[in-house]
Amino acid sequence: LQRAQEVTYTHKLPSMASNKSSALKIGDLIDVTIEKVAHGGHFIARHDGAVIFVRHAIPGEQCTIEVTSTGSSFNRADVVSVAQPSEYRVEPPCKYAHRLGCGGCDFQHITPAHQRALKSNVITEQFSRIAKKEISVQVEEVGDPIGWRTRAIATTNRNGKLGFYKSRSHSIAPVDDCIICVKGMNFSEIAARPLKGDVRVEISASSSGERTIALAPTRGEEKARITEGQTILHEVVHGKTLEVSQDSFWQSHVKAPEVLTNAVLDFARLKKGEHVLDLYGGVGLFTAAMIDVVGPEGHVDLIEGSKVATEDARRNFAAAKNVTIATGDVAKLLPRVSAADVVVLDPPREGAGKEVIAQLVALNPRAIVYVACDPAALARDTAYLEDHSYSLVNLRAFDLFPMTHHIECVALYERAEVS
Repeated sequence: LQRAQEVTYTHKLPSMASNKSSALKIGDLIDVTIEKVAHGGHFIARHDGAVIFVRHAIPGEQCTIEVTSTGSSFNRADVVSVAQPSEYRVEPPCKYAHRLGCGGCDFQHITPAHQRALKSNVITEQFSRIAKKEISVQVEEVGDPIGWRTRAIATTNRNGKLGFYKSRSHSIAPVDDCIICVKGMNFSEIAARPLKGDVRVEISASSSGERTIALAPTRGEEKARITEGQTILHEVVHGKTLEVSQDSFWQSHVKAPEVLTNAVLDFARLKKGEHVLDLYGGVGLFTAAMIDVVGPEGHVDLIEGSKVATEDARRNFAAAKNVTIATGDVAKLLPRVSAADVVVLDPPREGAGKEVIAQLVALNPRAIVYVACDPAALARDTAYLEDHSYSLVNLRAFDLFPMTHHIECVALYERAEVS
């Protein structure tokens, strides 16, 4: 995973004992017992009252860690050695998954089943702390933990060696392959090519067997230029083919489009003739499934901020008279909508936020289906929804980013009954 996939939603850290960061220095080696998993792929340890976020650990382990940064509220460290390993510790299947290597897969040292258990704990903790709501959800397995990724952004170092950023670093860890990428990406073949230095390499592989490679300088705002493959990929979901430009967002897990579409339809329980809002709708993944259910007498309004994505959507639904597509900021376009039976939203990592939540509940939908890639943002927006009398009715979580700390959730909200 690359820097574009890093968590960008910021929130207050859990209440902890006052930090004694001044007692710790970068490079210190200390022995600790790992307490629990934290949001963002780290694990919490303490030393003389100082809170430390540790990479590549597992709760319950006794480890020697090296301090990598210090701060006023918490410190960071990497595991150097493990004196008492967890029963869930395994040898990472990728030779680059270590503290000095690739910064993408932060959970490869943990059995896949326990990775999901830890992610469940993170969701529970985020909802308890942010939404003040006690929930329990099992993160569902979705296919193999390797060979799932269809989109990747790699970077060459100054010598032209392809790789990924190290953790919290601008340095590149060169790799000759990436085992979480789908075979159709043929990452090892690209890594073996003579490439220019300091270049961002965007690789996409579609479900129909296409591959696109686009290059851009790592510095500046220059748009990536396609050097191999077509500008538009063709993704097949539930028998329908969608056009997806190289610049448009598409779910990276090979099974994610169908898994998430099924979950959305299951929660929405759409009826013939209903009016649906598809917010942050991208190229129309969910719209493609919903138009058949609501039928020609129903209607879907898709709103998306990316002009490239909505251009794709307009081609995808050119023959659908019951689909309206709008390009722009959801918060600015929502006031133009007067009513909706169901709202489906799939916002970016920072979530929808207070303004959008207030606008969509004003439409009085019978159901709100929220697709989220960050449990902290989802917990925050859940609190906003409950402030507007919409209760969390159901929640599913999917392991669509195995070997990493990332999680995908689908939540259903309905207006609470007032006694």
